[in-house]
Amino acid sequence: MKLKALENSGELIQLGAEGAMPLLKLLRLNLSGKRTESIAPCRFFRPHFFSLSFFKLSIFCWIGSFLFFAFSTLQYKESIMASSFETTLFPIVQTINEYLSNYVLVILLLGIGIWYTIKTRCVQVRCFKEGWNRVFGNITLNGKKGGDGMSSFQALATAIAAQVGTGIIVGVAGAILTGGPGAVFWMWVISFFGMATIYAEATLAQETRIVELDGTIKGGPVYYITTAFKGKFGKFLAGFFAVAITLALGFMGCMVQSNSISATMETAFGIPSWVVGIVLIVICAFIFLGGVQRLASVTEKVVPLMAAVFLFGGLIVLVVRIKYIPETFAMIFRYAFEPQAIVGGGFGYAIKLAISQGAKRGLFSNEAGMGSTPHAHALANVKNPHEQGTVAIIGVFIDMFVILTLNALVIISTLYAGDGPLAGCGAAALSSTFNKTNLAQCAFGTVFGYKAGSMFVAICLFFFAFSTILSWNLFGKINMVYLFGKKSANVYTLLALIFIFLGTTMSNDLVWELSDMLNQLMVIPNAIALLALTSHVVKHSHTPDRLSGRENG
Repeated sequence: MKLKALENSGELIQLGAEGAMPLLKLLRLNLSGKRTESIAPCRFFRPHFFSLSFFKLSIFCWIGSFLFFAFSTLQYKESIMASSFETTLFPIVQTINEYLSNYVLVILLLGIGIWYTIKTRCVQVRCFKEGWNRVFGNITLNGKKGGDGMSSFQALATAIAAQVGTGIIVGVAGAILTGGPGAVFWMWVISFFGMATIYAEATLAQETRIVELDGTIKGGPVYYITTAFKGKFGKFLAGFFAVAITLALGFMGCMVQSNSISATMETAFGIPSWVVGIVLIVICAFIFLGGVQRLASVTEKVVPLMAAVFLFGGLIVLVVRIKYIPETFAMIFRYAFEPQAIVGGGFGYAIKLAISQGAKRGLFSNEAGMGSTPHAHALANVKNPHEQGTVAIIGVFIDMFVILTLNALVIISTLYAGDGPLAGCGAAALSSTFNKTNLAQCAFGTVFGYKAGSMFVAICLFFFAFSTILSWNLFGKINMVYLFGKKSANVYTLLALIFIFLGTTMSNDLVWELSDMLNQLMVIPNAIALLALTSHVVKHSHTPDRLSGRENG
């Protein structure tokens, strides 16, 4: 039998004599480049949903327990038992989140960003133009039809959809209100290093992805985690990550986003939350059931549209307040190093607050190092992993240095600079009047009028949150299938739609905190694998013509 090998971003497919269809899939390339080997399915996660090993049954029960708890606390929130349990658990989860977000993850993710910036010789600078040309050189809103996977732009749009959630408006407002305008500077610093981290994630996702016999592409952190660590330890880390991201993003995270949609629509337009919920799940169900191709087709159109709408509105505000733009930038740089002048307190306390607020918003907005966006980048059909790595860099740039920065400039130029209501005042002085949910509305309302400003922000929040729901659902689904096989996909979709609807009609602080905790815990196994696979990332950044560790040709 004549064999022909086709190379495609880390895949090796063996064809028969006719070359018409694959006979054998060598599922993963040994990253050393010395030999190839077939990888058998993980025994703990064999794709037979009802053939549960004890370990798999434990994971399934864990997920079931979280789902049952979420439903029960939401439905019976007023009962004494649920209220007592929530009162006891809430401060514990909140304390865990505080330590994770303020110390552990900031140090870990910032350290990885600096590490990869050094090891790749500033790949985010060296290859920025290359990534820019790949994104905008052949941009199209009508990508590939049929087949499997996504085009490079579709993968980028899906990744940006996940990055640009409600936090891009509400999160940056909270960071500025708490840490002062100087927090924006630290967002920029963190995001610069995050561009190197996300390059590493995208290249590893491409290098370790698997293409099955039917053409289905599977990729994401669970695959490069098990590449970095063989045996039970790798399976444990991958399983932990998969459970955490499924709960944090697929279920609870989408619930948080749908809650933001219903709240803003009811406030701005008076639409009842249950109506928003019904409309939202109908649209989401149509997209979810259409698979990866339908989702990619939607995100490649929605993401440019929502970015254009927000940029247009933001630029109008900046044009009107143009005389305050120099003062706005001056405040960002001044209060980055003298935050006590506006935040209050001593220098040590103020600088810590400004840096921590900027760092947290910078890290959690661009999601670099968190392990979410690699799922999208793994689906891109590109020549080699380096190509998608450079495209991922542009994703962070658009998210942080364009959209988030524009929102920050609008807030500072209208509320802090010149005759703004927060000019010359400590942020805490007016915190009873302004909060992170209405700060952006007040900023845009300064120029548009409060009602029109609220409507504009509501429309933008709808687009941002809706696109995030689509991407997060996909990421959760990929990990659900990894854990329990393809038969679990329909069950996952049904549960996800239920959570999306519940999010529009009710709110629960403990569920939100649990979502944040799981979202932060999933970073740990992803970060460990990123550090362990440094040599593979460096190889691609220094020698872009390599294909999955092997020389071209």
